[in-house]
Amino acid sequence: MTRTSTTHTTSRWRSRAAAAMVSALGLLGLTLTAAPPAAAATPVAPMDATQMRLTASGFTERWAAIDALESSGKVTSFPGRTALSPLFDPAVTSGVTGVSGLCHTSYLNTAYSIGGFCWNKEDDISSTWTPQGFTGSHDAQPTGTWDGKYLYIASWHNADDTQARITVVNNSSPSVAPVYHRILLVDPHGSGDTAGFRAVGDKNSPALPHPGGHADGVSWYGNKLFVSTGHQIQVYDLRHLWKTTRGDSPTKVGVVDGTAYSGDHDWALPMIGMYSNAAYGAACTDTAPCLTSLSLDRTGTDSLVTSEFGATGGRPLVRWPLNATDALLDTDGANNYTGSVTASAAYRVPVWKVQGAATDGTYYYFSGVCPEYAGAQTSDDPYCIHRAKLGEAPHVLTKAPPLTQNLSWSPAVHRLWGVNERANYSGPGKRVVFTLNPPYS
Repeated sequence: MTRTSTTHTTSRWRSRAAAAMVSALGLLGLTLTAAPPAAAATPVAPMDATQMRLTASGFTERWAAIDALESSGKVTSFPGRTALSPLFDPAVTSGVTGVSGLCHTSYLNTAYSIGGFCWNKEDDISSTWTPQGFTGSHDAQPTGTWDGKYLYIASWHNADDTQARITVVNNSSPSVAPVYHRILLVDPHGSGDTAGFRAVGDKNSPALPHPGGHADGVSWYGNKLFVSTGHQIQVYDLRHLWKTTRGDSPTKVGVVDGTAYSGDHDWALPMIGMYSNAAYGAACTDTAPCLTSLSLDRTGTDSLVTSEFGATGGRPLVRWPLNATDALLDTDGANNYTGSVTASAAYRVPVWKVQGAATDGTYYYFSGVCPEYAGAQTSDDPYCIHRAKLGEAPHVLTKAPPLTQNLSWSPAVHRLWGVNERANYSGPGKRVVFTLNPPYS
């Protein structure tokens, strides 16, 4: 496999240097690859968002279980804003070492100051675990860092969607191999001595509504982590990271004989509640769209942005308002863990097979099928990143890695991030995490 990576210094990635600005402005004269005539004539058009609602559920019950488990000592918790700190303390854990740079062909336009990193070989070619969503400390805090580190989080699902996890990556020095940690997402239930937990996606979990395990999208906002899957936006609190015992099998999850296990993971993160618009597995509709990608927009009213995967174009892009006080969705209830939240805006996206969507406040970016592959896409063909202003037709900004999934915008440094899921199980792999600096106009 041809290697296309180059080493990028932290200053190159994380400052708007004059040279980068000149380069971006110089790109204005380039002609972007256009979609076919039918797609080019189709704008990102408004939809009626007034009937799109998400209803909060399960917060009180899950908090009771979390409190009971933490007070019992069955799990080791690290309460407080810096609860992620133990992940990067060598005295606590060593983590997994990835690969710096773009280790596989990315298809990205090199004029956009591209960079990124890769997983280790096990995760690169895994047929058990597949990456889906992507977020980072640039979402969590306007400064772009978390306790002085540039951290990134990807969501993953296992082969039959019976488990979901996240990986938390420290990539503060892009020229150095990133270190990351795998954390199982779990669903707490019960109270007092009966409190326990199951893997998110476990169909035998007593928690209701049943939490889906596909982990389509992820977004980090303050101390909360949102994971979208189907008709749900699940909520996790990063102040309650748990150190657990590694089980003797991947399916050994929960409290067994007084000990908390998280399968073949050393860490677990408990769900605190969810927002949903239909039963898990229900059909996607215009009033109850599926939430198959997730990103954060801090321009104007802080919002979560969801998109829906569809074989052809026309599926909804939806904005859901957030409340900065408690870092939850802004509902009509007495508090934001009860009641319902109504979408603040929605749009139809003409791009085929949208897997991710993000905005810089001016443009929306979509990962989806390239125009030349529409109707004949294979898993090894490059995807494309399309860009459009609201009311305008999308055009291709650049080709991207095969099966590119979620996108995430880093406003402090004007960079777009993304992750792809394509794997070559016999090796070498094809999975990368990438970043680029798109033109300003």
